Amino acid sequence: MSIVLSLQGCMAVGKTTAVNYIGRNSPYVHISYELNDDVVDEIKSKNLDKNKFSDYIEIQKLWITKEIVRWEKAQKYKCSLMDFGAEEIEFYTLNYPKSMGFDWDVESNLKNELYRLHQCLPNRILFLDASEDVLRVHKENDNTRSRDFFEHHLANLLPLKKKWFLNKENADFLNVDNLNPEEVAIAVKKWIDDYLKVFMPNIIDEYNL
Repeated sequence: MSIVLSLQGCMAVGKTTAVNYIGRNSPYVHISYELNDDVVDEIKSKNLDKNKFSDYIEIQKLWITKEIVRWEKAQKYKCSLMDFGAEEIEFYTLNYPKSMGFDWDVESNLKNELYRLHQCLPNRILFLDASEDVLRVHKENDNTRSRDFFEHHLANLLPLKKKWFLNKENADFLNVDNLNPEEVAIAVKKWIDDYLKVFMPNIIDEYNL
């Protein structure tokens, strides 16, 4: 049995900081980072434009294939935490065109790929939620990333994303507005531990938690 958990939320909400904390403090959890350079490089080399329908379909096939391989690797571990998982690719694939005002039939054109991706969705999702003001402060305080897509994501994708995950039975929400990065990370660790104590107590026994 393998459990896959995933962190969700807007850009700059604090996912990666929390994931890094888990990596340092929860040896029973395998960390699966969202490493995208290979797909980004292939998209650039093929000169694909995500705002053209045919190109978008090809691009999402690349992302879906990568995510399936990532999920398969996670099955080698008892518990994995994803910094975004298959649920992110599913959401983005179906909702990015809507955020741009495109009336594209993505679902029919990626029917088989989406079916395979759906088999890779996490057991449980934690959505880190924050106000626009807090997200903007986080963005301005992080000089390590350009986040060129931040404004579009905040205005056009985030409202769709919140609604999407609020309708998921396996998604929990944590508001981080009044939490510092360490407090967010500790809350994420508690969420993981509480889940594992119910569904994989052997890990709890092994590490004397």
